[in-house]
Amino acid sequence: MRTVEAVRRAVAPMTRMRVFRWLGPRILPALEGALGAVTGHRVQVSALLVPSFVLVTRGARSGREREAPLMYTPDGHGRAIVAGTSFARSRHPDWTYNLIAHPRAEIVVRGRRWSVVADLIADGDREAAWRSIEAQWPGYRAYERDSGRVVRLFLLQPVAGPFPARDRRARRR
Repeated sequence: MRTVEAVRRAVAPMTRMRVFRWLGPRILPALEGALGAVTGHRVQVSALLVPSFVLVTRGARSGREREAPLMYTPDGHGRAIVAGTSFARSRHPDWTYNLIAHPRAEIVVRGRRWSVVADLIADGDREAAWRSIEAQWPGYRAYERDSGRVVRLFLLQPVAGPFPARDRRARRR
């Protein structure tokens, strides 16, 4: 068993605890933001455990550029699945409203920017998407149940070229 998989299995249950769901939204965004500012988004805390990027959207109402560090799940066809879980909060995260209003976005992966188009995953494809997500992070769908809402799932398609594969060597540095 690989070390990262062992750490995921150990950490995943903690992310479903109330204390994590309370602390996570208060601490992780600030930590990700500070680390992103220092490293030019080349390093993310979440990327130590799962594939992660910074999603750059245009605000649904303001039109201003907004950044959200997110975990993603490769779909095996050069695209990425993202879930608007928001630590199981009852409200959808802002970035989901932004993608609905403005589906063209960018992602920053290890400091490189890529253009993407987001599509809301249809009801008929949600189960397959959740299976892929949970293969990567067991129990992640519990956020949907605990939030009391249907979590928005998006498929991000690169505008030009395939979605960048995760560099496994970067994890060892």
